[in-house]
Amino acid sequence: MTLPPDPDLRPPPGTPGATAGALGRVLHLRAAGVSLVVQLHTTSTPTVLHWGADLGDLSEAALADLALSGRTARANNDLDEPQPVRLLPEQAWGWNGRPGLSGHRAGTAWSTRFAPTAALVEEGDGGGRLVLDAVDAEAGLALTLELELLPSGLLRHRATLTNTGAAEYEVADLALALPVPPVATEVFDLAGRWAKERVPQRRPLTVGAHVRENRRGRTGPDAPLVLAVGTQGFGFRTGEVWATHTAFSGNHRSSVEKLSSGTTTLAAGELLLPGEVRLASGEGYRTPWVFGAWSDEGLDGIAARFHRHLRARPHHPPRPRPVVVNTWEAVYFDLDLERLLDLARAAAQVGAERYVLDDGWFRHRRSDDAGLGDWYVDEGIWPQGLHPLVDGVRALGLEFGLWVEPEMVNPDSDLVRAHPDWVLRTGGRTPLPSRQQQVLDLGNPDAYAHVLARLDAILTEYEIAYLKWDHNRDLLEAGSGPSGRAGVHAQTLAVYRLLDELRARHPGVEIESCSSGGLRVDLEILEHTDRVWGSDCLDPLERQQIQRWTTQLVPPELIGSHVGASPSHTTHRSSDLSFRAGTALFASFGVETDLTRMDPAEREELARWVALYKEVRELLHTGTLVRADDHDPSFLVHGTVAPDGGDGLFAVVQLGTPDTSVPGRVRLPGLSPQAEYEVSAQAPGDVPAVRGGKDLPWLASGVRMNGRTLAAVGVAAPALQPQQLVLLRTRRL
Repeated sequence: MTLPPDPDLRPPPGTPGATAGALGRVLHLRAAGVSLVVQLHTTSTPTVLHWGADLGDLSEAALADLALSGRTARANNDLDEPQPVRLLPEQAWGWNGRPGLSGHRAGTAWSTRFAPTAALVEEGDGGGRLVLDAVDAEAGLALTLELELLPSGLLRHRATLTNTGAAEYEVADLALALPVPPVATEVFDLAGRWAKERVPQRRPLTVGAHVRENRRGRTGPDAPLVLAVGTQGFGFRTGEVWATHTAFSGNHRSSVEKLSSGTTTLAAGELLLPGEVRLASGEGYRTPWVFGAWSDEGLDGIAARFHRHLRARPHHPPRPRPVVVNTWEAVYFDLDLERLLDLARAAAQVGAERYVLDDGWFRHRRSDDAGLGDWYVDEGIWPQGLHPLVDGVRALGLEFGLWVEPEMVNPDSDLVRAHPDWVLRTGGRTPLPSRQQQVLDLGNPDAYAHVLARLDAILTEYEIAYLKWDHNRDLLEAGSGPSGRAGVHAQTLAVYRLLDELRARHPGVEIESCSSGGLRVDLEILEHTDRVWGSDCLDPLERQQIQRWTTQLVPPELIGSHVGASPSHTTHRSSDLSFRAGTALFASFGVETDLTRMDPAEREELARWVALYKEVRELLHTGTLVRADDHDPSFLVHGTVAPDGGDGLFAVVQLGTPDTSVPGRVRLPGLSPQAEYEVSAQAPGDVPAVRGGKDLPWLASGVRMNGRTLAAVGVAAPALQPQQLVLLRTRRL
């Protein structure tokens, strides 16, 4: 494969702080309380000497001594000269863990020893970056490493491998490795399943490799999201933590490995299927960006770095996140025009700002087993097209959005009947069906052009402000073209191109990444979309945990969360409207239930929650996420504090029945320690059901306390019934 030109690969001539001839230096980059110290060798790829706490302004002599102080004595039965782990671990330098590069040229060139040829360094007050070129002439390979410390304090890296030999070279794996110090003794990551995404798990860090592989062809419900190691007992607010995330929406692998020598590394990257990347002479392969985050303030510190990075992007959504009403759990496939307009009128009455027509609007789509791929408005349901609905929705002051699933097809569709060869498959064998679906081969230029043309035509004809972009099955036996060659890599890159082309043609259209709910959540899909759907489960009890851990990577304004029906359509569990709305409040808020069947009192209560969301969304979507460390699994505390510390909104959430009758005090962390705050209940989340039926004395009048006391002592929590929450507002005096 020939890589597209990358203008970011080298600093342009004359870039301030860009220097060449840096080989042999010890490089020190600093940003946002983080130091990255890198030894640039003259005979091998670099070594990361320190990644963690800011070391201050160090002289060249001090940096040289730092490098010297890390050299270890020779161990028995080991190399005569001890070798540090390189950014690209290679067996040729004595590394006996997972190699950074795995590949071969017809059984040769399987072991590499890259020697650097040039290095460019760009340094500044807010971080900097290193671009290093290296070659292995014997193996016939060239390598470019990029390592950056971003203004947020995040580190990111990637590698580009080019075949300089005459014969084809097959890449099996390419992943750089970041060392972490021996104080890191615990491993943390996330697992899960459909409708219960992002379940936390942790274990001791022992000798060996903890490897998380995703082979679903999409990020997946059981993807680790972040893989972290930290000091013993690290929590939300305490402990030193190092974490990594792979910014890629296809197959990927993350690992933490501890060798018998004690050396520990974090590594991550794309997981390549056999034969997926075969480089002809002159062709190259570039890995996805892999991000690293360090914090000495626990998992909240890690989350804050990712959130700052995402919010600083030039394409981060610039306007307040609108209140969405989605039709799916309200009407499903019952797409009657008058019923949909009634729903739109009810949506406008409660204060909604965006109306999304979900599945069922296109040809042959009466259920979920037919029609995918036939992206034409169904003339049988819509004799005048979607115009009556779009015009009616917009006349109410609402934006109009539409559901699509462009990557999937039903075998029962005109598209597959006309082009059966456009389905991803291995040779002549069709993959097992899932949700009555197969996957459209977007690596096929004709299939890609067809989908682009159909979506472009729909967006051109109608005033559409938003696409809910779904993706409802794993990529199983995803072979591309007549040969059936493994195609997940090409498919993933084609999806990115498709999204980018549509956004370029229709720059006002926002796109949500939905994939069986929250199954495609990663930093790269967010480079091409504007929101991710948190989960198909709207049960607030499940959503509390799903959102709690999705925000470990993604800020709340990018996570869709809707007020659903009671009982929940996915769990059949009943819950009060206040619990459903108070849960959705701390994300990108929406509604997904039949508003026309709500009684007037309930609809009026929902309107109050919508009004609160509009009042506090700037706080929630620009502030700092805070999560109190748990001491009782029956309840949790989370909130958001304004960037200047002047305002805060917290939720005290009772998940289940507690073991004790009186909950005691709950701490409200993250406020300015010396500032004085007025703490009071926030309507409409101020009237939860409580045990005993009596309010707390302090809630009636509010109290005044400083931030240090609120974090260290806290306030008495109400004795909430299960599945209840109370909102607490903190305002600086």
